[in-house]
Amino acid sequence: MRRYVLGLNMRIGCAAYSYRKYLTEKSMTLEDFIRIGWELGLDGVELTEYYFPSLEDTYIYKLKKLLLSYGLDISAVAVGNRFTVPDSSLRKKEIERVKRWVNIALKIGAPCVRVFAGRVPKGHTEEDAFQWTIDALKECVEYASKSGIVIALENHGGITSTADQVLKIINAVSSEWFGINLDLGNYRQNTYEDIRKTAPYAVHVHAKFLQVGPKGNDEILDYNKIIEILNDVGYKGYLSIEYEGKEDPKTAVPRAVKFLKTLIKGS
Repeated sequence: MRRYVLGLNMRIGCAAYSYRKYLTEKSMTLEDFIRIGWELGLDGVELTEYYFPSLEDTYIYKLKKLLLSYGLDISAVAVGNRFTVPDSSLRKKEIERVKRWVNIALKIGAPCVRVFAGRVPKGHTEEDAFQWTIDALKECVEYASKSGIVIALENHGGITSTADQVLKIINAVSSEWFGINLDLGNYRQNTYEDIRKTAPYAVHVHAKFLQVGPKGNDEILDYNKIIEILNDVGYKGYLSIEYEGKEDPKTAVPRAVKFLKTLIKGS
C-alpha cells in the first residue's frame, strides 16, 4: 500500500533571487545558478529579470539549452515591474516591459511570468492604484494568452498586501490566463488565513524561507500547515524557494531544499 505524503505531486524549485548577493556582485552567473539547481536535485529553477546580462536571443537560447542539458524545467521568469505609476506614459512602459518578458518566456520555455502591482503613490487613492493595475494586467494577460503564457501576480505588499486585495484584482481581471504567484511569506497579518483564501488561484508558489533552522525548516513559517493548505486545494505546481535570510544562501538553501524534499516527497 502506497504511503500518503502531503504535497506528493508538487515540485521543488528555487528562485535566482535567493542568490541575489552573488548574482548582483557578478561573482555568480545565471549559468552557475542553473548548475547549482542541478547539484541540489531540484526539479526546476525560476529566473529573475535583474540578473540577465543580455536579452539577446543567442543568450536566451543558450540558457534554454543549458536547462535541457541539466534536465531542469524553468518554472517561471520574474519581472520587477510597477503598475501603480500615475503617469500613463510611464505605466505604458511598464506594460511593454512585461510584454517583452512574455516574449522571453516563450523563447526560453517558461509557462508563466511573475509580475508585481505596486504601492499607492502619494496624492492618489487606493482605487486609483487598483484601476491602473487592473487595466494594465488586462492588457498584459490578453497579450500573453496569445502565446499560451500565464501572468502570475505576486502578493507583494502595497495593493496586494492582503488576500482580499488580491482577490479583488483576480475577480476584476477574470481570465484563465491570469493567476497568483503566491508568496508564502508576504501576508504579514493573517498569514495562513490569507494563504488559504488565495491558494485556489495559485499557478506558482514562492516558498519563502526567512530563517532556516538546523534541520532546514523555516523557523517563522509553518510549512506543515502550508503544505496541507496547498494540498487541500489540489495545488500540483512548483514550490520555488525564495530565500531571504541573513545566512549565506550557499549553506541555507541546500538545507531548505532537503527539508522540502522530505516534507513533500517523503525522502
